[in-house]
Amino acid sequence: MPTQRVHHPVFARIYATLSVGMERAGVGKLRHQLLAGMSGSVIEVGAGNGLNFAHYPAAVTRVLAIEPEPHLRAIAEQNALRAQVQVTVVAGVAEQLAAQDASFDAGVVALMLCSVFDPAAALSELHRVIRPGGELRFFEHVSAETPGLRRVQRIADATLWPAWFGGCHAGRDTVAEIEAAGFRIEQLERYRLPDSAVPWPTTPHARGIAIRA
Repeated sequence: MPTQRVHHPVFARIYATLSVGMERAGVGKLRHQLLAGMSGSVIEVGAGNGLNFAHYPAAVTRVLAIEPEPHLRAIAEQNALRAQVQVTVVAGVAEQLAAQDASFDAGVVALMLCSVFDPAAALSELHRVIRPGGELRFFEHVSAETPGLRRVQRIADATLWPAWFGGCHAGRDTVAEIEAAGFRIEQLERYRLPDSAVPWPTTPHARGIAIRA
């Protein structure tokens, strides 16, 4: 399991600023759709600056939010105070969750599996802490479906993209990794974000619900 300290002081500050504009430009609506209908206890891994917190429905009884980056975690703690549900923000890494087996009704990952050190280990941990039959709600940018853009993603990941963007990898096949971890995809929507004429390496996205087998 990784023990390295997650610290991206420059990227974290840039992201914290840009993400507010992204919320107003439509990402907030996508977060709301992602979390609609959830209930019970939830573990959110890679909570960032806590922009999901405002979208949890009242039927959610508690949220344990894991965030390793200190600057983003400090902002998340402030956003937790404004949430309509109980949110506890703690330090931790996705690959080693401080939670008991099958102790949550659902898990949430949003725009974070691209940057974890070991996505397979992170998803294995989520599978461990979510109860059988529980949900994993996911909203991630993913590998492209077209060969040309997949090639662009591979080049980006092999050069400076991860260093520039806080460890982000553009071309991870996150949907396949979720299934490989033992989840069954129940709902899946693929879309482009932003839906511009010239795509970024991170334009392809997927949002959905997977069931813990």
